[in-house]
This record gives sequence, C-alpha cells and structure tokens, in this order.
Amino acid sequence: MDTKTENQINPSKIMQIGMGFWASKTLLTAVNMELFTHLANGSLSGHEIKDKLGLHERSLYDFLDTLVALGFLHRSGLKENAKYGNSEDSDLFLDKNKPSYIGGILEMSNNRLYPFWNDLETCLKTGKPQNETKNGGKPLFEAIYANEDRLREFIHGMGGVQAGNFAKLAHDFDFSKYNTLCDVGGSGANLSIHIAKNNGHMKCISFDLPPVGPIAQENVETFGLSDRIEISSGDFFTDELPQADVITMGNILHDWGYEDKVMLIKKAYNALPQGGALIVIENIIDDERNRNAFGLMMSLNMAIETDQGFDFTAADFDQWAKEAGFGQTSVMPLTGPSSAVIAIK
Repeated sequence: MDTKTENQINPSKIMQIGMGFWASKTLLTAVNMELFTHLANGSLSGHEIKDKLGLHERSLYDFLDTLVALGFLHRSGLKENAKYGNSEDSDLFLDKNKPSYIGGILEMSNNRLYPFWNDLETCLKTGKPQNETKNGGKPLFEAIYANEDRLREFIHGMGGVQAGNFAKLAHDFDFSKYNTLCDVGGSGANLSIHIAKNNGHMKCISFDLPPVGPIAQENVETFGLSDRIEISSGDFFTDELPQADVITMGNILHDWGYEDKVMLIKKAYNALPQGGALIVIENIIDDERNRNAFGLMMSLNMAIETDQGFDFTAADFDQWAKEAGFGQTSVMPLTGPSSAVIAIK
C-alpha cells in the first residue's frame, strides 16, 4: 500500500462504531430518567435539572452538554448560566406525554437489551438466547404477557416505534379492492387504527392473545373506531386465523424459526380469498445482505432474545410464500430500514 493511500484511510469510522455505546448509553439514560419529558414543559437550568432528576453535581454539565453535542438538547448560555431545552425530534418523540412517544422501545433497550448484548459472543458460540431465560427466567413473551404493566409498556413502545411504518402503509398501499383486514399479532391495534383512519371503507380485526384485548380495546375506543375495528382473541399457533381480504403481520415472523414462519404464512394463505394479500412488515434485509445493517443487527437481537428467531430477505420471503401457495410477491419500502413484503393469493 503506498503512503498516499495510507494517508487517505483513517480510523474515524472504527472509533465511532467501536465506542458507539458511549453515545447510546448517554441517550438511553436520559430517556430512562425522563429528562426530555421534564423539558417538554419549557427550558430548565442545570441546577433545576439536577434537582428534578436527583443527580450529583460532578458530571452534571458533561452529561447535559454531551446531549447538546449529540443534537438531542439545545442550550443558551454556559454551565451555571445555561438553559437547556429539547431539540425538535426529542420533543416530538421522547416526551412521555405525547402520543408520538417512541421511548418505550428505548426504555426496554436500556433496562433489558443493553446488558444482554454484552453476551453476544456467548450467543454466537452457543446459538442460545442470552436474555432472562439464561438464568431460568420465563421466555420473553411469556414474561411480558404475565405482567399487565410490563405488557402495557411493551405494547406502547412497539406501537410508537412502528407508527411511521403503519401510517405509510395505510397511505401508500391500494386498499380500494379490499374490504376487510386482519392484523395477526395485532398488539395495541395500532396498525388497524391507521388503516381504518386512512381508508374509510375498511373493516379491521386485531387478533392477539387474550391479555392484549383490553389494552387494544382502549386504544380503539380512544380513536372512536369501535364500529370498524373488532378485537379478537386467540393464539396463532393453535387457532386458525380470522378470514379477511388482507392479512397483516407486523414484526411477527422474525420472532420464530423457519418451520413456524412457513406455518404462519400457510395459515394466512388459508384465511385469504383468491386475490387476497398477505402484508408482512419487518426490517427486511436486502437480498445482497450488505446494506441494511439495522435489519442484520435486528436478526442478531432475535438470536439474543429467542430460541430460533431471525430476520430475512425479500428473496427468503418469496420462497416461503410460494411454498405456501402464493403467486407473486413484491416489496414496498416504508420508513428507515423497514419494508413491507406482499404476497398475493
């Protein structure tokens, strides 16, 4: 390698990614302490923030000014004379009192995922999950569904993080030739709400396990859509899926191994009429497996969290859908690293 090339290559990307946990943990800590929710009511001085969050003075300004440098806070003045306020995106997405709050997924990342990812090497060497099950705890979904507060937080977090994808699908997909939709693993009925609000003719069913029902019903009633969205309880492993013109699955398939994925796609096929559509929303990995880093890391996360779950490419989905009997498949990009893959019966 010549000297000129050596001078052009620098280690900044290696350092940025390698030390990325510094920035990540600073943001996650701020979310967990509800800093952005406090600041949504107006700017505060460092001293006021210190009192509200119960912080020590030693690293107070280093912490707050790091959040300024990272773009999550804005500031006027310096140190003792400074006033701190939320940036626009922090105010919209990290204030707990706004319906646009996506901090639920970040709280879960801070409290659960962050320590589990410390064992990624063990996961890669053993092929076994590294979450609560490692120490004899219940599997992820069993643990979440057993506790109503945890379930509510999980549903709220997942709904928030998917809101952009659901809104884009509701707007971009042509629902004009369909009348009914069943969202499988419908959680808080967020997808059904987006579809119903955007497509006045559609009737929706949100299908999930019984403990989810009351939370989904509350959401539907809040939006005044009880006449067009039905909450249906069941287990997609043991029950047939409700029949509808469109079946949707948002971040469901990646929780499970190959055999369960194919079984769920086949159940969707059986519940659809001729011409019906299965729409699967995931962080679909690009077919070359070298661009969607978030989708690939989500697949690593499923290895840490589940026994057999993994994320997949559109080509993988195409193969499974055709095994189940579907004809053509297509891809619709959504927000960020997410896409919808669509199969037509």
